[in-house]
Amino acid sequence: MGHSGTDADVVIAGAGPTGLALACELRLAGVDVVVVERLAEPSGESRAGGLHSRTLEVFDQRGVLDRFLAAGELQPVGHFSGLYLEFDEFESRHPYPLMILQSAVERILEEWAGELGVRVRRSCAVTGVDQDASGVTVALDASDGGPATLRAGHLVGCDGGRSTVRKLAGIGFPGTEATMTALIGDVELPDLPEDYVWIRRRAGGDYSAIAFEPGWHRVITSEYDRVVDRDEPVTFEQLRASLVRLAGSDFGMRNPRWISRFNDAARQADRYRNGRVLLAGDAAHIHFPAGGQGLNMGVQDAVNLGWKLAAVVRGTAPEGLLDTYHDERHPVGERVLHNTRAQSALARPGAQTDALREVFGSLMVFDDVNRLLRTMLNALDVRYPADCGHPLAGRRVPDADIEEAGGATRVYELLHAGRPVLLDLGAGAPLAAVAGDWSDRVDLVGARGEDDAWPVPVIDEVPAPTAVLIRPDGHVAWASGPGEPVDTAGLRAALTTWFGPARRG
Repeated sequence: MGHSGTDADVVIAGAGPTGLALACELRLAGVDVVVVERLAEPSGESRAGGLHSRTLEVFDQRGVLDRFLAAGELQPVGHFSGLYLEFDEFESRHPYPLMILQSAVERILEEWAGELGVRVRRSCAVTGVDQDASGVTVALDASDGGPATLRAGHLVGCDGGRSTVRKLAGIGFPGTEATMTALIGDVELPDLPEDYVWIRRRAGGDYSAIAFEPGWHRVITSEYDRVVDRDEPVTFEQLRASLVRLAGSDFGMRNPRWISRFNDAARQADRYRNGRVLLAGDAAHIHFPAGGQGLNMGVQDAVNLGWKLAAVVRGTAPEGLLDTYHDERHPVGERVLHNTRAQSALARPGAQTDALREVFGSLMVFDDVNRLLRTMLNALDVRYPADCGHPLAGRRVPDADIEEAGGATRVYELLHAGRPVLLDLGAGAPLAAVAGDWSDRVDLVGARGEDDAWPVPVIDEVPAPTAVLIRPDGHVAWASGPGEPVDTAGLRAALTTWFGPARRG
C-alpha cells in the first residue's frame, strides 16, 4: 500500500522498457509502485534492437548490466542514416552498441522488477484519470479481476506513442506528419545472398536485412512518398510485396514472428508534467527510429525521473523538483527529434540525396564530425543546466577507477543503490562538515583517485576533481577541482536544490 490510504505511491501505465525501468528506480528508493499494462502478456515483438553507451552505463550504475550483456552481442560500429560511425573506447567503458531485442530487454527488466517487489497488473488498461490536490484516481478496464480503480500520489504514462494517459491529462502532442511508410518484421530469409551487407538504397526507398539470431533476420523496407495510416493492419504479404518492389525478390521470406509498421512522424509532448501526471518514453516523444534512440531515451527518461519522484513521494524534496524533469529531458527529446528528421531526410531516394550522402559521408571521416555524431546518438554529450561552474557539472560522471578503504572500485559501483553520492577524493574536512547535514539522504564516500585526469566526451578530459556530488542518475550536481578551495556555500546550495533542505538538529 502507498501512503495516506492510497493503493500505491505511484501508478505507472505501461510495462515496456520505460515503465519497467522507472518502476525499478522507484522501488530502489523504497517507493510503492504498481504497473498496469493493457496486454495480457508480453507481446514478444522485438521492435527496438539495441542499447547505446549511455543506457549501458545506466544499467552498470545499478549493477545489472551483466544480465543485458549476456543476452546480446556488442557491435563495433554504428551508423547515422546508414553511414558508418566509429566509436572511441576513451569515452566510455561501454563504447559499443549492444544488439539485443526489445523483447529480451523487457524480460530482463521485468525479472529485476519482480526481485525488487514491483507489482505488475496485466490485462489492465487505463480508461480515466482524475487528479486533485492530494492524489490521482486512475480508472481501469480491469480484465485481470482486480480493482477497477487505483488511488495513488502520482501517475506516470509510459504507455507509448498513442498514450491514453497523455490524452486524458490534456497534454498536447505537436509535431510533423509522416512522409513515408516503413514495414518491419522478423522472418526467415533462406535465399538471402551470403555476401549481403547492411542497407540497400533503391529508386523508391531502401531495404535492409539484419541477422539477429541464427536463422532469423529483421527485414525493414522503407518507401518514401507512400504514406499508410499506422493503424491500418499490416500483413506478411504487404511486407513481402514491399521487399519485392525494392529488392526484386523476397529471398524466400517465410515464417514471420511479428510484423509492424512505422513512419517518420515526429511529435513531442508540449509538457512532460501536468500536476500529478507525468509522461516518459514514447508517450512523451515519437520519431523516426533512426539509430535506435527511442528505447534508450525512454530508459534515460525513467532514470532522470525516478529519483526525483521518489524524493517528492518521501517528502525529502519539494514538489517543484519534478519540474526539473521536463526542464532537463524535454530539450534532449527535442534534439533527438531533430537528428532523426535529418536522418530521415538523408535516407530519401533520389540523385540529390545521393549526392548529399556522398558529401556527408566524406565529412564523417574527420574525427570531430564522427565524435559529434556518435556522442549525440549515444547521449554521452548530454549536459543538464547546472549552477556550478566546474566542467563536469551537469554532465554524466565518468566511471573512473578509485581506491576505497575496502579496495579498488569504480565510481559507478557507488551508485548501485540508486542514492546520491558525495565523493571525497581529497577535499577532506570541509566536505565532511557539510555532508553531515544531509547524511540521511546522501552517502559520503572517501576514496583516492587512480588517474590525474578524467575522460569526458566532447571536451576530451578534465583534471581529476577533489570532490564530486553525484545524483542518482549519474549526473554531476557539483564538483570541486584540484588546487581550489572547496566552495561549501555552492555545495550546500546544490544539496538543497537536488535533495531538499538540511535536516534540523
